[in-house]
Amino acid sequence: MEFLHSLLDEPLILLFIILFLGSWFGSLSIKGLNLGAAGVLLVAMVFGHFGFAISPVIQNFGLSLFIVGIGLQAGPKFFRMLRSSGLIFGILSFLIILFAVVTTIVVAKGLHLDPALSVGLMTGALTSTPGLAAALQATHDPLASVGYGIAYPFGVLAVVLFVQLLPRIGKVDLQKDLEDTANPIRTVGSPVLTTLEVTNPMLHKSSLSELNFAPYDAVVSRVIRDGHTMIALGDTILLNGDNLVVVGNETKLEGLTAYIGKPVDTDLDNPDNVHLRKVTVDSDEVIGKTLKELRLRKDHGTTVTRITREGIELTQNPNLPLIRGDVLTIVSTEQRLDEVEELFTRKKLTITNLDIFSISVTLLLGVLLGMVPIPIPGLGTIKLGTAGGPLFVALIIGHYGKIGPIHVRYYGPSNHVIRELGLVLFLAGAGTTAGAGIVEVIQTEGVKLIFGGVLITLVPIFAGYFAARKLLKLSVVHSLGGLSGGMTSTPALGALNQLIDSEDPAIAYAAAYPFALILVAIASQLIVFFL
Repeated sequence: MEFLHSLLDEPLILLFIILFLGSWFGSLSIKGLNLGAAGVLLVAMVFGHFGFAISPVIQNFGLSLFIVGIGLQAGPKFFRMLRSSGLIFGILSFLIILFAVVTTIVVAKGLHLDPALSVGLMTGALTSTPGLAAALQATHDPLASVGYGIAYPFGVLAVVLFVQLLPRIGKVDLQKDLEDTANPIRTVGSPVLTTLEVTNPMLHKSSLSELNFAPYDAVVSRVIRDGHTMIALGDTILLNGDNLVVVGNETKLEGLTAYIGKPVDTDLDNPDNVHLRKVTVDSDEVIGKTLKELRLRKDHGTTVTRITREGIELTQNPNLPLIRGDVLTIVSTEQRLDEVEELFTRKKLTITNLDIFSISVTLLLGVLLGMVPIPIPGLGTIKLGTAGGPLFVALIIGHYGKIGPIHVRYYGPSNHVIRELGLVLFLAGAGTTAGAGIVEVIQTEGVKLIFGGVLITLVPIFAGYFAARKLLKLSVVHSLGGLSGGMTSTPALGALNQLIDSEDPAIAYAAAYPFALILVAIASQLIVFFL
């Protein structure tokens, strides 16, 4: 026993044992449900109870890594949703978090719970590790981890059961419900396909590269002349009477038509070996790069007419960084399309492509931002800390792909490593700190904690679903998908996907999740002022 104790006194040995046992425990599955990384937290609590502790430096380093990974993952979706009708799911996420905050305040006041414990219950009920990180930064109290650990298991189970049971109890045909309800996930000013005849004399004998279609968010994919179709390339010379096949923003179609000429009807079915193909971005060599950088028109003789991301159609933007899963609609010859498809789907990079420079710059800027005090009228000042600072910096970098003149590249596998490694390091540290006093807390507040955790979980679920259906007028499918995202519950999305063969649940989840991710982190800091 003395040998084991002396072994565990070695910091690295202790850390790796906690990670090993926690990962194993979290992988144990009961009817398809498991604790995942939260298993590390629970195992760390046990070690903490017996007096073992992980260095705060390791905990904070893990926290920053994890938050950076989350921000990079959410950045492209978050800012895009702000500009689209997907904002309706942002409203749903806001309402869910608001219900959780109000319930937490009522429970904390009514049951006389410790503020840090109460915030921990809320983050556990919402299964939000970033929320826990923000709570620990705001309270500097390990009781937040205790509350998280107590509420988390029920938080996972409750959303999954709600998603599975509601359609059965309500006898809802999800497929019919989806068909009978308008889809709210649609970009404002969606891209439309139109054919315009060149009648503007200013365009006669001009090359496409000389013309400016940017104000109209438009791209010319094909040129039809005397019944023959050509691929629209930069050096293509336009003549009066040419018909241009254009994909552009529907809200700017009138201005585009006035610029080019007049609309005409044209048969576009497979003319002159000009083909259209949808290609999914899956190569780490192109992820993070823009269409402008890839030079598809000049080097490959192809034109990208539109980009579909998370089910949302976007007009072609040459400065938009590509992310994994983007679906590009490309026009070219059959041979050229084969070449380009290989470019977007070939070799995947491994974690050896981890860019230490990019990670270091992001972490440094994030930590520096987190140290800046932010005044809040009537409440004093708050700091974003090692959770909020890196989150906001990573969101911006995830969206723009650069810091000033410095291009920052994050590839799928490396971002996954950053996220998962940071998460388990953070949970190991938070767990050992919380475990030191967990038994005393449970003995004193046990029944109240469980009751409070159940309430903070169930109220946002039922109130959020009601708001989605009655206030936001969403379908059952979109309501359940948005609810899963608003509660940051990936297992619930998995359960919903088993009930209906459609991508709509995942799209609704993806629309709500980034908002919930950020809102719960902010709420976890601000709620402390009201407890």
